[in-house]
Amino acid sequence: MSKPATRSYSRYGREAAELLGHLIHSARVGREMTSAEVAERAGISRGLVHRIENGDMGCSIGACFEVAAIVGVRLFEADPATLSRHLGMARDKLLLLPQSVRQSPKTVKDDF
Repeated sequence: MSKPATRSYSRYGREAAELLGHLIHSARVGREMTSAEVAERAGISRGLVHRIENGDMGCSIGACFEVAAIVGVRLFEADPATLSRHLGMARDKLLLLPQSVRQSPKTVKDDF
């Protein structure tokens, strides 16, 4: 199946990405960091930092989260300990699901 030329996003999704971009930009400027400094620390290009700050929906979520963490934008209203606890609870809840529903760890067949 070929990749569609353009992808449509919901209004909520676009506005959320735009808001995150504005928060990241404001935090970066507030910390007196250049986009080049943030890019270097995140291991990405300066252009990608600008795309994230503009709310581009094509940016990877990992890059967005990393840039947000570098400039100090809190994505969740929890301190790191609470966040870890919630993550543990979510993982425990997933363990209650039947094996057929859970993602199985990928194994590499290396027996040539």
